[in-house]
Amino acid sequence: MSLMNIRLELGRTPGTPDGDRRHGYEFIAPLDRNGHLDAMEWTVKRDRCSVRCFRPLRADRKGMLRHVSRGWRFDYVPNRTDDDEPIFRLDRHIIAPGLYINITEEDGMQRPFRIATVTPVQP
Repeated sequence: MSLMNIRLELGRTPGTPDGDRRHGYEFIAPLDRNGHLDAMEWTVKRDRCSVRCFRPLRADRKGMLRHVSRGWRFDYVPNRTDDDEPIFRLDRHIIAPGLYINITEEDGMQRPFRIATVTPVQP
């Protein structure tokens, strides 16, 4: 599959029973033909694996998708870890529309995000 643009939108939470399309992430990641993150391809294309975090009434945050040890995270400021947002077991998830992944956001709360779209990155 190669590099894909993945959009995540906040899923159901106590404060948002219907989710929130205005709260989420768009990121680029290499996927294999089964829809799993391809860590080997990421090592070659890591500079293209960016993320944009968006929220209502807040400026977008931009960073990179990082593979750290056995985990994946969104990293917004290089050489710092206090700003990182870990993605729960992303290496085990299939990335496909309608499925969910959990992200521990900057406030320390883990929230569910629905995979809204997965589209090829245009060359």
